[in-house]
Amino acid sequence: MKYFPSIENIKKAANNIQQVVDVTPLSSSLLLSKIYNANILLKREDLQRVRSYKIRGAFNKISSLSEEERIQGVVCASAGNHAQGVAFACSHLGIQGTIYMPAVTPKQKVEQTKMFGENWITVILEGDTFDDSFKAAKNYCEKEDKTFIHPFDDPQIIEGQGTVGLEILQQSKGPIDYIFAPIGGGGLISGVIGVIKALSPNTKIIGVEPEGAPSMKTSLTNGVNTELRQIDKFIDGAAVKRVGDYTFNICKENLYKMVTVPEGKVCQTILDLYNRDAIVVEPAGALTISALDDFIEEIKGKNVVCVISGSNNDITRTAEIKERALLYGQLKHYFMVRFPQRPGALKEFVTKILGPTDDITHFEYSKKSSKENAPAVVGIELKSPKDLEPLILRMKQNNFFGEYLNNKPDLFQYLV
Repeated sequence: MKYFPSIENIKKAANNIQQVVDVTPLSSSLLLSKIYNANILLKREDLQRVRSYKIRGAFNKISSLSEEERIQGVVCASAGNHAQGVAFACSHLGIQGTIYMPAVTPKQKVEQTKMFGENWITVILEGDTFDDSFKAAKNYCEKEDKTFIHPFDDPQIIEGQGTVGLEILQQSKGPIDYIFAPIGGGGLISGVIGVIKALSPNTKIIGVEPEGAPSMKTSLTNGVNTELRQIDKFIDGAAVKRVGDYTFNICKENLYKMVTVPEGKVCQTILDLYNRDAIVVEPAGALTISALDDFIEEIKGKNVVCVISGSNNDITRTAEIKERALLYGQLKHYFMVRFPQRPGALKEFVTKILGPTDDITHFEYSKKSSKENAPAVVGIELKSPKDLEPLILRMKQNNFFGEYLNNKPDLFQYLV
């Protein structure tokens, strides 16, 4: 499958989509620039009208369909953002669409998809992952003889996403040294590669994936497009088991580096962007900024662009985002605590065991036997990771310590 997105086709895509796509800002981040001693620029695709870059590829593809294909209708599978782009295109062009989404898709993304598509689309929730929905959508598409709008592995989708790169070069006041782009299936970064290789060949392109869904990194390591058996679905906009064949080949030949970022670190970036800059992003939208620490020495004094890919975040996920951030920062810890069966034991734990800045955030007590010590699951939030060792020592010295749960995944999954 030899294909490379040409600059001519990407420029055609830019003309094709200009009626519906906003030229999003390329804005300097004063805070990040200071932290990394570099000129950090944010390409704000979170401000796109469907709040992600996905409308670019979707509209470029769907608007190119023949009259017969338009009448027959289209089908897509998406974890959320591609669905909204397809929905918007269907409504704008008057084409019936069927959109498959995982059953676990955040409600906000499902509702936004229905809002953009109005009466022109039908949403079907099926499967636990994007890959499950993808298979169901493909089966339906073949059965009904409709056109499948692939979320990333299609030349016209890739060329539409490539217009992000075109805008970056047009908006930049000087040469770009590095571009960090998120990777789910690889459509965005493949399109950006097409632009950069033609117009700015000295720019280094770095791909960023979630640590729990490293499908591109695994494939590049193996030298062949590889499907992962399991993935962490938390960063839903970038969690796929298998990247595209086109996109794999493009990235294999042209990426400068490929990195992964822990989900917890991404969560901290989401909170930092909101608290410091009032920028609301979804997990996939925070991937690129989260990767900057890995290049702190290399990017000093350089012009660096981070693509902020989307802002379709469900507010109901805030508690989980905060929890994951605290766990990653080693500030939240869970224990099985053995409480002596005598009056005042809890008070003793609070006064003698907890440090002055430690805080109990979870407490689940169960006395099911006449044992001398009854267990309780206790979650404790610390001000500093350095407070953990003294806390455990005090528990052991006073016979409260039962078990540390953070490093026991089989038990821990029920708490987070």
